[in-house]
Amino acid sequence: METKKTLVMGASTEPSRYSYKAVKMLQRFGHPVVALGKKEDNLDGIKIEKGQVPFDDVDTVTLYLNPMNQKQYYDYIVGLKPERVIFNPGTENPELYKLLKDNNIGIEVGCTLVMLSINQY
Repeated sequence: METKKTLVMGASTEPSRYSYKAVKMLQRFGHPVVALGKKEDNLDGIKIEKGQVPFDDVDTVTLYLNPMNQKQYYDYIVGLKPERVIFNPGTENPELYKLLKDNNIGIEVGCTLVMLSINQY
């Protein structure tokens, strides 16, 4: 299986949050994970960073930020040059879709947890 380095945006150490579940499930499936959140923290060995960290070789960005909170990250996401951005439920954003398409970055509207569980990641 090909592993895909994934940036989880909106990461949380709160076990009830979907971003938390995504980090854990991505790890379980063997994908390298980097994470951004509201505050610096540690999620079982994954450092949750704050701000716009220049990660290298990000294949996939999976969003857990609502469209209003995405705006400040538009240029950052494009600058990472990921292969694709996954818009999880509640993060759909036509304005960002257009920007990504204009920069040849793929868009998937879906749930990271479901995609992993049915081997469509």
